[in-house]
Amino acid sequence: MQAWQVHENGEPSEVMRLAEVERPTPADGQVLLRVRAANVNFPDALLCRGEYQVRPPLPFTPGVEICGETEDGRRVIANPALPYGGFAEYALADARALLPAPGSLDDAEAAALHIGYQTGWFGLHRRARLEAGETLLVHAAAGGVGSAAVQLGKAAGATVIGVVGGADKAAVVRRLGCDVVVDRRAEDVVAAVKEATGGRGADVVYDPVGGTAYAQSAKLVAFEGRIVVVGFASGTIPSPALNHALVKNYSILGLHWGLYNTKNPKLVQHCHEQLTELAARGAVKPLVSERVPLAGAAGAVQRVADGVTTGRVAVLPENGAAA
Repeated sequence: MQAWQVHENGEPSEVMRLAEVERPTPADGQVLLRVRAANVNFPDALLCRGEYQVRPPLPFTPGVEICGETEDGRRVIANPALPYGGFAEYALADARALLPAPGSLDDAEAAALHIGYQTGWFGLHRRARLEAGETLLVHAAAGGVGSAAVQLGKAAGATVIGVVGGADKAAVVRRLGCDVVVDRRAEDVVAAVKEATGGRGADVVYDPVGGTAYAQSAKLVAFEGRIVVVGFASGTIPSPALNHALVKNYSILGLHWGLYNTKNPKLVQHCHEQLTELAARGAVKPLVSERVPLAGAAGAVQRVADGVTTGRVAVLPENGAAA
């Protein structure tokens, strides 16, 4: 089979190599899946760089989120078991963690309903307890994680403010349903959000960026608001001033979604059921901006690493740009 492999750590476009390799053999509790679609996530770039919290042995195949097919023909969503990741014709996965792919979504969309939407659901509902009528601020709202949070916030009845970088991304999040869009390249984010909220700020801030975005979050969070720390796509991990959280009465909530797979897997299943229902009635629909053949995977991971994509980029091993 064909698979992308990383033999040394570095930038994805430089270290990912497409090779002909043997199909992986499942260990106890694992299944072999034919990859129907693999979505590119920022952790794939971190894996290539050796900067992710999980460091598989070299060489490894990246690709942490797929829609695959079991040997008996079931269409499923899975997180591949590294080092046999999803940017290949076949991948391995934990048999107990397979989730049914929603029939309302195509392969690329189904794969994209997993990590980003599960992260958004746990962040907004489990951690921040977002309520209808509240205001949600989403940083990097046009990205894969951000676009999922925008849709989930709207589905929950919140007023959603999306922060993006550039006019093209602003147009994307308007189509996603953002009530207010702030282009950080053309506007003062803090001033724009305060104006939009009458000076009150946002009840919930969803931050997958860190760095400057987190500094803005602390200025913009409302009284008794909640900042959900999802990741650090900026590359800068902030050091929150806890005295500021004290005098302003807000909460800083961490979210590492992957922990739920081991700490409370039943919640992951429950979340998937909720997401499947939302997808069935059209309340959420993953934004897949590009569909590339397997040969285009390294370039796709690099574009995600560089922050120039919107929504999700899907790698389709068998049928190129077809759904």
